[in-house]
Amino acid sequence: MSQSQFKFANSDAKVPSDATGNPPAEFIITAPASTDIWAKPPSSSRFSAPILYKSIPLKSFKRIRVALSGLWKKNYDQGGVVLVLNTADGGQKWVKSGIELTHGKPHLSVVAKDNWADWSLLPVPSGGGAATLELVKEKDNSLWIYLVEGLQKSPIREVTWVFEEENVKDLWVGLYAARPSSEGGSEELPVHFGALIIDQE
Repeated sequence: MSQSQFKFANSDAKVPSDATGNPPAEFIITAPASTDIWAKPPSSSRFSAPILYKSIPLKSFKRIRVALSGLWKKNYDQGGVVLVLNTADGGQKWVKSGIELTHGKPHLSVVAKDNWADWSLLPVPSGGGAATLELVKEKDNSLWIYLVEGLQKSPIREVTWVFEEENVKDLWVGLYAARPSSEGGSEELPVHFGALIIDQE
């Protein structure tokens, strides 16, 4: 397949692709300043971060795994995996997981947005700015998020509702980068990705 199945949202960057139309073994997504994926009551809702995604039916998702790294400098600098459920009425629900800089160091971050977003954090075990994450639809139909270290998979979070949603038009299986801060000017954040695997039925 020469034409990539992948597209960019919130970015006019060229879609990174190899000869098969898939992302190459290593690639970068660059986030401008003041970009984010977030939703907090009563009225804060942002969906401006660059997302490299492919659109699939919700029921066909099995898993996504990717290695990512970055030079996280500014508070809330982040990048990782995002699953976006586009509903028939034009709404969006989403789950994102990656690395986010907060409280002065990189953390493994998971945010799930149904009506509003929540947020959970775990220090990156290595203390560094790199990790491999895997999001899997398990047999009980829950979404599980794992940290992958060599042959070991450590569970980080379960999100129970993703595959029970109705009236979902399509699912974006994607990767994203975001730099919510605009302090210090317009410097962009490059996030490095590699070894991407997407499995679907």
